[in-house]
Amino acid sequence: MRKAMMAAVVLACALIGEARAQEHYTEGPVWEVNTYRFKEDKADAYLKWLRQSFLPRMTEYKKAGLILDYKVFFNTARRDPKDWDIAFATLHSNYAKALDYSAADEEKSKAIMAKQMKTADEAKQREAMAPRLDWREFVGTNYVREVTLKPLP
Repeated sequence: MRKAMMAAVVLACALIGEARAQEHYTEGPVWEVNTYRFKEDKADAYLKWLRQSFLPRMTEYKKAGLILDYKVFFNTARRDPKDWDIAFATLHSNYAKALDYSAADEEKSKAIMAKQMKTADEAKQREAMAPRLDWREFVGTNYVREVTLKPLP
């Protein structure tokens, strides 16, 4: 009984804290941000590949409703050798859409890839996309929620 009462108090405190934060903003969609560093003298080849492969694919993902939007960002000149050069931000309606597996979404994605790559063979698709791995180095992924601040009364 005592444990149940303590759990209820902890839950109530957490909900009150969340409610207090919600008075300041309205939750929006979730951005998945992947960052990369260009390998030495490979930026041009990578950017050409992006225009040829990434851009059409993301446009189709958006048309198919797999994502809400996408953006590409360049970082300013490096201050640290471990900084990223390019970031890809993909907008999802919520954390579940960004993080949870969906068989229906995977099927849509595979159909888009098969059409773009002119083959449904996933091994051949990976082989065709493999050169991009020689042009970049993965830095990290972040998930961030977009919020809209509420004006003061």
